[in-house]
Amino acid sequence: MSEPHSLRRDPTSDHSAGPLSGLVVVSLEQAVAAPFATRQLADLGARVIKIERPGSGDLARGYDRTVRGMSSHFVWLNRGKESVQLDVRSPEGNRHLHALIDRADVLVQNLVPGAAARLGIGHHALAVSHPRLITCDISGYGSSGSYRDRKAYDLLVQSEAGLLSITGTPDTPSKVGLSIADICAGMYAYSGILTALLKRARTGRGSQIEVSMLEALGEWMGYAEYYTRYGGTAPARTGASHATIAPYGPFTTRDGQTVLLGLQNEREWASFCELVLQRRNLVGDNRFAGNADRVAHRTDLDKLVREVTSKLSARELVNRLEEARIAYAYQRNMQEFSDHPQLRERGRWATFDSPVGPLTGLIPRSRSTVKQTAPST
Repeated sequence: MSEPHSLRRDPTSDHSAGPLSGLVVVSLEQAVAAPFATRQLADLGARVIKIERPGSGDLARGYDRTVRGMSSHFVWLNRGKESVQLDVRSPEGNRHLHALIDRADVLVQNLVPGAAARLGIGHHALAVSHPRLITCDISGYGSSGSYRDRKAYDLLVQSEAGLLSITGTPDTPSKVGLSIADICAGMYAYSGILTALLKRARTGRGSQIEVSMLEALGEWMGYAEYYTRYGGTAPARTGASHATIAPYGPFTTRDGQTVLLGLQNEREWASFCELVLQRRNLVGDNRFAGNADRVAHRTDLDKLVREVTSKLSARELVNRLEEARIAYAYQRNMQEFSDHPQLRERGRWATFDSPVGPLTGLIPRSRSTVKQTAPST
């Protein structure tokens, strides 16, 4: 076992002031879901001790080498943690693991179902000896049921949850461009841990939290599930347009830029017709009388909108949208997101240390402090 270690902290930051300062989190984690949850805890001041397998460590370390030789996933997910190499299946390693748990407030793990119990760190085994300990188990499909032992990767869970069926174009289903099943499972684990900490403060007792990627993403699929169950048909795949609201999607301008716009009510529709399209007569057109009508005649409507936007520059279109008080956004690429004026003006980018030198990352407003990336093994 290597002793827990982290990188040098920024001496100008007071990490002891974080709301979770003094709490110890031990996490047997890899990939995305569990590391995402524990990074939120680290950002709030908790001491997170990340247990990694000897040699290769967290498999996310090898996803790519784009951040000065480090993996972009690993840098993103492991800021502020300490890293320990530990063979938890060996007798000595298992003793060290239990010694770490003895002084922990929270134990997080995303091992395959059943592995924690075999290591003697399942909730039921620990509840008697560690009554204040909060345990959080994260898996693909849960600890029971016929899918219990299936391997679960993000894209596979997106597919099982029906997300691919409503995402993409009419001809081609598409995955979401990031690990959304992992991320939502991590967020539910994070909020569950915070809730359990609040409960422990009131009762003095720990709790067991179980999060599955399928159930977490399934909660986010709620609107589509209700729409399908009670409407009889699933939301259609409409590319970057909204499946059940029109007009709501991307439109190209004369200078080749793409502006997304969206309407939510009849006041906005009337204003859109008068000030953006400059065709007030469309307000009385029965094809577009209400949102359901506009969705049913989306092809005709989008053609009318494109006839106008294709003759305007992006700036001219935006001026009209602002006058009409219609919501809009520029279609930005990743570099443009990094340079986004709103994030810069709010000071949301911060520098933190890493094994490859200072790095810049986005710090959500709820984080008053930030620590550093777990070091390379």
